[in-house]
Amino acid sequence: MNTFTTNWAEFDLNDPKFVANPYPVMAQLRLAGAPIWHDKMQMWLAPRHADASAVLRAKTLGRIFNPREPADIWETFNWLHADSILDSEPPKHTRLRSLVAKAFNRGQIDRLAPRINELVAQLISDCQQKLNETGSFDVIADYAEPLPVMVIAELLGVPIAEQDQLRPWSQAIVKMYEYGNTQDQQAAARAASYEFAALVSEMVEFRKKQPTTDLVTELALVEEAGEKLTLRELIATCVLLLNAGHEASVNGFGNGFVAAMQHPDAVAILRSNPREIAATAVEEFLRFDSPLQLFERTATAETNIGGITVEVGQKIAALLGSANRDESVFRNATVMDLTRDPNPQIGFGGGIHFCLGAPLARLELAASLPALFEAFPKLELAGNPVMRPTFVLRGYESIAVTA
Repeated sequence: MNTFTTNWAEFDLNDPKFVANPYPVMAQLRLAGAPIWHDKMQMWLAPRHADASAVLRAKTLGRIFNPREPADIWETFNWLHADSILDSEPPKHTRLRSLVAKAFNRGQIDRLAPRINELVAQLISDCQQKLNETGSFDVIADYAEPLPVMVIAELLGVPIAEQDQLRPWSQAIVKMYEYGNTQDQQAAARAASYEFAALVSEMVEFRKKQPTTDLVTELALVEEAGEKLTLRELIATCVLLLNAGHEASVNGFGNGFVAAMQHPDAVAILRSNPREIAATAVEEFLRFDSPLQLFERTATAETNIGGITVEVGQKIAALLGSANRDESVFRNATVMDLTRDPNPQIGFGGGIHFCLGAPLARLELAASLPALFEAFPKLELAGNPVMRPTFVLRGYESIAVTA
């Protein structure tokens, strides 16, 4: 018998209690056995692993960006999205991803490993100094957050003087991915889009005169079958790499870290043997409390997902965090198991929209996680971590620790 009785007219993704811990509600969603229509959001929600995966891979579901109005006020924000890989579909997506992948390739990412280790060591030293001076440090602000921003900034070739602006710009822009954003948040996103785009535009013009080995130069020069990135596409790519790349790393680390500290078996293995289990631990961090919870798509043709029909123009969202807790796929899904293998988590998406920066995020996490516990084997939470009040991009604002 289907015991699913949730009243979807009252279900609210902005409810602070839900944001604090959405997983009991998601467990109820999966009992429906199929995607559920959400009246308030006017879209289908796919909470099961099979259905969420199908949403990510269905060719009749598109990532359709709807420009914000008035167009003159939102101009830069609009084209930063319309000309990005994330908000494009074939054939434009195919062309963009092929060109970007040619410049942002696995070999280039692997060459970053020594520099990532250097940056990790530098941040560990800074955390130790702060610990000595104040008795605690913040795992987010002092460790998890600076690393991916520094890595991507160096990768792109962002001048050191401008690097401090990258994280605030990114946070302002990604707040627009949440539901029910305020006018102040909208104004901040518009300003950040304009300033970020202006910086990358200046960098591109400089690289044309003085090419270097950074990614901006590579993106400006890359060509395939006579096709090149336009200036707007290049700028949109750089902004996306920062926004998506570092959000996944920061929130993936923070969410997993807090969960591990609350699971005695997990924290014990991190203290005793962090490097040997780093690879599986990273995957479990991304599964157990996913940094991206929802990925929305729109039907371009009538589409069957899990027994329901998504009509043309209707939206359906893959609930990635719910899918990663699906009991039919993950044994003891509510338990953090840092040795879990296999682990078919879909925190990085799937299909043509599988995260281009996933290899870099995994590299950063696999280096930073063991290094932290090797340096501070007696690490403990100092008070309650402070969570961001957002659902789609789930993460912590601060995690104070002592050692």
